[in-house]
Amino acid sequence: MTDLHLPSGVIEQYRIHAEPYYRATGEEIALYEAAYAARLPMMLKGPTGCGKTRFIEYMAWKLGKPLVTLACNEDMTASDLVGRYLLDAEGTRWQDGPLTLAVRFGAICYLDEVVEARQDTAVVIHPLTDARRSLPLEKKNELVQAHPDFQLVISYNPGYQSILKDLKQSTKQRFGALDFHYPERPIEIEIVAHEAGIGADVAGKLVSVGEKTRHLKGHGLEEGVSTRMLIHAGHLISRGIDPVAACRVTLVRPITDDADMRDALDAVVTTFF
Repeated sequence: MTDLHLPSGVIEQYRIHAEPYYRATGEEIALYEAAYAARLPMMLKGPTGCGKTRFIEYMAWKLGKPLVTLACNEDMTASDLVGRYLLDAEGTRWQDGPLTLAVRFGAICYLDEVVEARQDTAVVIHPLTDARRSLPLEKKNELVQAHPDFQLVISYNPGYQSILKDLKQSTKQRFGALDFHYPERPIEIEIVAHEAGIGADVAGKLVSVGEKTRHLKGHGLEEGVSTRMLIHAGHLISRGIDPVAACRVTLVRPITDDADMRDALDAVVTTFF
């Protein structure tokens, strides 16, 4: 049985070299910088597509730290996070999971939509979120002490919480939290125009459509149109697609299969385009 010792250079593939575009909406940058200085585990709370992932990418770039991102899902196990033994031509070897790499070499580890992961993942991250700052690798009989630069960040959409899918209080209370919302209208117009490469007038109409759909949340829609979706519509428009068709493809069809709701949303689109 062989053991895999990865060089510290392996973490460099997770470093962000180009500045990601991020438009601040409040004091979140200063608050996060203070949280990182204290190595406080952080929770980013807000609806899907409102900028949580872009924010953490921007902060990792600004702080000069590698960022290991995992999109959590219901099939993710603790082994997917920490690692497992593998068989190869030379025998059995241990391969660190992405969380373990971040812990060993001092990256920011971002667990996106952590509530989607299995319950056993919470047990794994708990020792990393208190004074221990350690990661037990039970299968390997090793206790990994976190690198001084390591920080754990999770994202969480309170709108999707339920009895079956919610973070336990014992987990929530281990984190500081930043609330994210869809940006105020002028800022969202600026973001959509910049990211999609369209004029402010078209971006403003897209934002108006988005605002109308968000008012329908809980009244036929589970979730309104996100900023990310508005940018997708803008990308199509910038490539010469008719705005009404672009909105149908990127804003209306993805969020509902109900024929009456689709007709209502199509009417909203034609109001502005």
